[in-house]
Amino acid sequence: MPTLDKRSQPHWKGVVMVKGKRKEKHFPDASRQSKRDAIEWENQMREKLRDKSKAIPMDSCPNLLEWSTMYLNFCKESQSIKTYEEKRDVYRRFVKFAGPKTSTKEVGLPMVMRFLMKQKKERSGYAANKCRKNLATGWKWGRRYMDGFPDGPNVFLDADRMPEKRKPRYVPPEADFWKVCNLTEGQDKVMLLFALHTAARRGEIFRAKVDDLDFEQNTVLIGTSKREHGNMEYDLIPMTPTLRKVLIDWLEVRPIQSEFLFVNMSEHNYASDFYGEPFVVRQHFMRRLCAQAGVKPFSWHGIRHLTATILYQEGQTVSVIQRILRHKSPNTTARYLHRLGLDETRDALTSVMDGRGM
Repeated sequence: MPTLDKRSQPHWKGVVMVKGKRKEKHFPDASRQSKRDAIEWENQMREKLRDKSKAIPMDSCPNLLEWSTMYLNFCKESQSIKTYEEKRDVYRRFVKFAGPKTSTKEVGLPMVMRFLMKQKKERSGYAANKCRKNLATGWKWGRRYMDGFPDGPNVFLDADRMPEKRKPRYVPPEADFWKVCNLTEGQDKVMLLFALHTAARRGEIFRAKVDDLDFEQNTVLIGTSKREHGNMEYDLIPMTPTLRKVLIDWLEVRPIQSEFLFVNMSEHNYASDFYGEPFVVRQHFMRRLCAQAGVKPFSWHGIRHLTATILYQEGQTVSVIQRILRHKSPNTTARYLHRLGLDETRDALTSVMDGRGM
């Protein structure tokens, strides 16, 4: 699958693996035509490799260290830092468990299940299932791009999922959000309102640029890499009148002119080294504000959930909420609203059955 290279001038590039080495071809821009050309080039290269492989017998399979190294190198260039680091941790655990020189053809269902059960015992069922998902994705990648990779069932997908206990993410009451918001001023207040009115993720807020705001059409362009293959994709969402006024007022008075909507303006301690640069993490910001407001701590993602909660409680449909949250699947949105669904069910059951049998 072609990769969108976002460095300097965004453009598509075709990527194939030839005898363990990465081959690339860069195309002019980020247009659909360039993407189609990159796909065609990749297909042509793979066809040539298949023709060569018919003439040269493959006697050996890559070992686990070779497979994991090549796949992680691909992930490092094509996916977000957070995704790459998550995958790196998973592959380190599996290679340590099975042995770096173990051939991929030796990886079978019994080995996979022993590994997953070990993860469940030492960590959690949720952690084991995350490992299963990431390893299955890498196995699929290896079959597609690596010479001599075992051509058989995906043993990680064949393995059963582990039972898991997942605590629902905390969603703050709207009153708590306003307690926190009312403590802030300037850029901090604008960031919180931007989060509430767009349901943007933390990274999407930090990446937001002034050019993403269209005050004529009243829209905000939100970019996310949380899609298949890690490509950056953009969605337009409506800009509410309240948010429009807040943003216009802020852009008129903000002390630093930058292409990014929100930048570091702190001159305290180590933060001064990053003065004027866009945020990357902004560690402890939300926890500190919640402590000052005297409310239970919630995160940027908790605000995203709060937006969905408010919309649902005000009678908006799942399809509308799906578009605002920018989920590809309505099932993802339904999971967001699961707790609300339970409350709705309880209210419905109580209103119908209360008093029957008394």
